[in-house]
Amino acid sequence: MRATTALLLMSALGLGLAGCGDVEQRQDAARSAAVDFGAALRGADAGRACEALAPGTREEVEEDGPCPTVLAGLGPATAAGEPIATDVYGEQARVVFAHDSVFLASFPDGWKVTAAGCTPRPGHPARCEVKGG
Repeated sequence: MRATTALLLMSALGLGLAGCGDVEQRQDAARSAAVDFGAALRGADAGRACEALAPGTREEVEEDGPCPTVLAGLGPATAAGEPIATDVYGEQARVVFAHDSVFLASFPDGWKVTAAGCTPRPGHPARCEVKGG
């Protein structure tokens, strides 16, 4: 009985540790997508930044005009600097920068930005310059 219990405990611990690696990989991928999005904006490559948007977000952005034109108007602080924190919750992620937060969702072809240019509002949802429905 003790051997079975020990074996079950070791198996559970092994699965838990394997899951941690997956979380770290997902955090790294989400962080990289947010950093790349910000770099595209700062590098005046709004076309590449548009490609980084989730489909619903891009559709909403394009209600205000061509995506590259709308994104070119974002503030220079959007996703600027090194990320301070990255949180992954299932298929959703948040990457926090000094003056901005970027929200992402996981798609078959990678992490896509669902909201950016977001500033916190205590007790309320963040206010975002770019967001999707």
